[in-house]
Amino acid sequence: MLEELSIKDFAIIESENIEFQKGFTVLSGETGAGKSILIGALSFLLGGKAEISQIRTGCQEASVSGTFYIDNKEAEAWLSEHGIEAEDSRIILRRYLRDNGKSGAYIGSAPVTRADLADFSSFLVDIHGQHAHQSLMKVSEHRKFLDSRAGLLDEVASFTELYSKLVEKRKLLDSLNTSSFERERKIEMLNFAVNEISEARLEKDEDEKLEEEEARLSSYEKLYGTVESIKTYMDGSDASILSLLKKLKKDASSASSYDKSLSSLESRLESAFYELSDINDEFVSYSEKLVYDPVHLSEIQERLSLIYNLKKKYASSVSAPLNEVFEYFDKAKAELEKLGAGAEGKEELEKQVKELEKQVYLNAKKISERRKAVSQTLSREIQEILSKLGMGGARFEVSLKEKSGNDIEQKCGPYGMDDIEFMISANPGNPLLPLSKIASGGELSRVMLAIKTIFANNDPVGTLVFDEIDTGIGGEIAVEVGQHMKKLAQKRQIFCITHLASIAVYADNQIKISKAVQNGLTVSSVLPVSGEERVREIARMLSGESMSQAALEHAKAMLEKYSR
Repeated sequence: MLEELSIKDFAIIESENIEFQKGFTVLSGETGAGKSILIGALSFLLGGKAEISQIRTGCQEASVSGTFYIDNKEAEAWLSEHGIEAEDSRIILRRYLRDNGKSGAYIGSAPVTRADLADFSSFLVDIHGQHAHQSLMKVSEHRKFLDSRAGLLDEVASFTELYSKLVEKRKLLDSLNTSSFERERKIEMLNFAVNEISEARLEKDEDEKLEEEEARLSSYEKLYGTVESIKTYMDGSDASILSLLKKLKKDASSASSYDKSLSSLESRLESAFYELSDINDEFVSYSEKLVYDPVHLSEIQERLSLIYNLKKKYASSVSAPLNEVFEYFDKAKAELEKLGAGAEGKEELEKQVKELEKQVYLNAKKISERRKAVSQTLSREIQEILSKLGMGGARFEVSLKEKSGNDIEQKCGPYGMDDIEFMISANPGNPLLPLSKIASGGELSRVMLAIKTIFANNDPVGTLVFDEIDTGIGGEIAVEVGQHMKKLAQKRQIFCITHLASIAVYADNQIKISKAVQNGLTVSSVLPVSGEERVREIARMLSGESMSQAALEHAKAMLEKYSR
């Protein structure tokens, strides 16, 4: 459920902070006042398209944030998988866009990609109409709608597990069915690789350590000369650093005996002398241990050459991390175990595959039969509702086609043997076409309203937004639409943009969007209306700005009758 929406410098909205309630909320206002812009801001927040033109004129950044109450398991699971915690079952989404093209998005305090934002928000809100945040347009969702109506979701999930097991067994059988020559050749190649890597006795990050040691030994002369130079500067002559510091320390001691205020400087000189003396001792110790060992250098270079050749064979490149060689080693051993199953394993595997094929086919057939039975009921239910919503001539059909192919693996997919798609003919005489080809946003919204009415008990999405749903309707049909909205809002939070008072009066809440010119710029404002203000807004929707007393009385009567 959307509880609060904050919009700043988005299109013609300067700054708005809107609190929302449960139930059915209508967004009304004159044409061009910014109703669709409000939905556009919400769509932007949910991961919709971002364009520089969305930034308010004269501003550098547009931003939208929203607070959502999480009340479905899918959204909770998504947050858990991504390590994001909701607070008191609430999460804040935030997204911004700057005039230099830079944008960013957050779920809670975690920065996320636009794709992640859209993925997560799909569990929270569905927008239907002229915007693209529409699950109904995805053919893959049609199967879920049908399976939900048929009570098949758990059964299909079990089928998917069974099908995955069959695919895995088939792949293994295919590898065992490779020609004897090819199989033996592969075993020989993998054995060689495993033995070669094993005999090398590699250690983790060994290449990096050897390269460091090789660099040190290869630069022995320069390193030795530099260390000797440091020792000379430090304590190698009467003019060395330590000799001078020793004299300075003595002079400072003498000076501080005459003036005690100099004692702190004497102490600092003394500390510097001892610190540098200690550094010099360490350089001397390092110099004594610094030995050029050409034999050891040769051993290191040979070892690095061996590692280079192993990377060349078993890693993505010679500069790849040594870990890739270890990964190849593990994969090669695992594949050897599979190939080593031999003829005995192959015979047993063939039996398992045949048994799984039988189970998959029988289960897919059973699921398909239930889908076919329910698809007819679902088609009839949706068509009946559409006829009440001003689409009396429309035909709706759930299309089920058996997957093409000649064997079980080809005929079945992970969700069964059916290709499922919703088809519609919006006008009498027109052929049935895929729902995604429908032309009118209003028609699409009414189809979704019909579907959501039927699926209200099963659909996890808690907030539905309907835009353009009143296109081409009026009178009794608009009343039917309002009634359906109110019914659906008993279990969902519903938002609807409408110009029709006969829909608006059914709402539990109403928000008026208006616009005005301030400092030469058009600004849109958002204001919840109730009481007399709502009566006046309904009257305006009935008769325009020049509302009469009759219109006001009519508006009041409609609200008293339908808004309870």
